[in-house]
Amino acid sequence: MTAHRALVRRTALSVTAGAAALVLAACGSDSGSGGHDMGSMESDSSPTATASAKAGDHNDADVDFSKEMIQHHRQAVDMAELAADRASSQEVKDLATKVKGAQDPEIKTMSGWLTSWGEDVPEGMSADMGHDMSSAMPGMMSGTDMDKLEKASGAEFDTMFLTMMVEHHEGAVEMAETEKADGTYGPATKLADDVVTAQTAEIKQMNKMLGKS
Repeated sequence: MTAHRALVRRTALSVTAGAAALVLAACGSDSGSGGHDMGSMESDSSPTATASAKAGDHNDADVDFSKEMIQHHRQAVDMAELAADRASSQEVKDLATKVKGAQDPEIKTMSGWLTSWGEDVPEGMSADMGHDMSSAMPGMMSGTDMDKLEKASGAEFDTMFLTMMVEHHEGAVEMAETEKADGTYGPATKLADDVVTAQTAEIKQMNKMLGKS
């Protein structure tokens, strides 16, 4: 009986030890698997982090686009505000309201980018600056052009406003296409794409209002 009990006890201990070894092996396997999973997570998250960092990168084209388009938009808003007061056609007034409503927020957005990049936000333009800028940026009206628009009224104003705004929009589209080609900052190239889409449609609308299409 004593020998039999000893045999049973040894067998039980052997089974227990074997089970413990299996549990330890399983834990070791889970730990290793967990380590692999963490490594995979780190590996998987790295491209995302890198992509996120790249999305925040910007270059000189982004800075130039933002600074110049702010000035360009400001003049368009000035023209739109004149139209709100002087246009004789409700359709022209509605278009002017649409232009101002779209471009005012974009000015604020681009100003925010420049500030975050440590760049200066352009100051408002004087008449002389407007003349200088008109030669540097496509579609910009000169000080003389703006003076003529301010003095016009009625149907004459409507025609002058639409003609000038078509040219202004065409310049903005040209600038936006350059940003799409050369810029690296995602939000800026997206805004440029929006400018192309919206202002191309408005050009068609204004040409139709002028009887050109």
